[in-house]
Parts: sequence; structure tokens; C-alpha cells
Amino acid sequence: MPGRSQKKIPTPLNQQPLADFKVGVDNVIFSVDTVQNRLLVLLVMRQQEPFLNYWSLPGTLVRPGESLEDAAYRIMAEKIKVNNLYLEQLYTFGGPNRDPREAIDSYGVRYLSVSYFALVRFEEAELIADRMTGIAWYPVKEVPQLAFDHNEILAYGHRRLRNKLEYSPVAFEVLPEMFTLNDLYQLYATVLGDNFSDYSNFRARLLKLGFLCDTGIKVSRGAGRPASLYKFDAEAFAPLKDKPLVFI
Repeated sequence: MPGRSQKKIPTPLNQQPLADFKVGVDNVIFSVDTVQNRLLVLLVMRQQEPFLNYWSLPGTLVRPGESLEDAAYRIMAEKIKVNNLYLEQLYTFGGPNRDPREAIDSYGVRYLSVSYFALVRFEEAELIADRMTGIAWYPVKEVPQLAFDHNEILAYGHRRLRNKLEYSPVAFEVLPEMFTLNDLYQLYATVLGDNFSDYSNFRARLLKLGFLCDTGIKVSRGAGRPASLYKFDAEAFAPLKDKPLVFI
């Protein structure tokens, strides 16, 4: 009929051109400051658009011939020096329009972020400030609005870290080879909160599980009694690796 508007029928998805992707890696690098009972995350200040002068997670585009894991380790090595760390792939974030550059790219490039999360001890992690005008540890509870969707990535990483502590030996990968039970307790309390368990119950339940080996060595810290040093026994832990740890 004359004057009647015509609705445009969208092109079926199977007939639309395939998306062209650029792949980046973003690292959620957590550290545990057991002295001040703070869980920290490493942030860097962006020096270019988009999001100029915004804090962001350390990230990079993947180079030709470089694996995702190698790119993640490269970012770690460029930002911090540390001997003991835990690194694991987290999630892939690839929603449309997650990167403002998609709207101005004439070739319709999409930007994916394959995220990793890492855990290090605050006392051991040395920041590399060379050529960096903005790099800092931020308390997770005080993180500002970040660039891109990095607040979402951080929140996802925080949930994963808390869950990992329930069923995996991730904590022992960032502690020294020998550690006191209080060292371990402080790490868990910092990540999970002081109300997760009192020390006496934590100690009793942990020793009952049988995957810690008393080295027979004691260490004095402060005015209290010397504390025993323990090692993690991977073989003794193996039967428990798929079970939630009851002391959490």
C-alpha cells in the first residue's frame, strides 16, 4: 500500500561476513600483603587512547608466533620480579563493543581479551618501574573505575582465586618451600577474610588432612615460642585434589 513503511529484514547470521579478531592478554596479578592483611592487585596507568590516564590491568596484544601463555608471562616479566608465583588462564572476554577501537576501525576488527590470573607474595614481588610512569599495587576493595571491561575481569579473577583456595594447593605455590602454619593462615585470611576460620580450628583441621610435613626445624619470630616449619607434600595431597578442603 502507498505510504506504508517497509521494514528491513536483517541478514541471517550465517550469511554475514566473519569477524576479524585481534587477540590480547590481560593479567589479573594478585599479591597477598599478610602484614597489613590486604589482597592487592597490580594496576598500570594507560599512556594512550583509548582510556588515556585510566588505570587498567597489565595487558598486551599477542605478537606473531607467540603463544597466549608466553604473552601472559611476558607481561609478568615486564612488570614485576618474583621467584614464586601461580599463573592460570582465567576466561576469554569478547563481547561486542568491549573496546572503543571497534567502533572506529574501518575494517570491523573485534578485540578479544584472554585473561590470566596470577598470585604472588607481596613481600617477594618487586615492581619494575623502568619506563613506567604509573604502576601500583591497589587494594582490591579500593580499585577505581578501570579502562575497558577490566573491573569485570578483576571481579571474575577474584572469584576464581577464592574458589581455587578451596580445592587446590595454589597457596603453597607462592609460599616459600618451608613455612609456618601462621604464614599459611595469614595468606588464607587475607584472601578469604578473617571470619573464614579461627587459627586453632584451621591448624587442627589442616594437620589432620595429612599433606603437611613437619621439617623438625623451628624459627623464632618476635617474643613468642619458636614455630615449626612445614613443607607441602604433593603426594599426600593427591587423593584430596578434587575435594573441597574442609578447613576453608
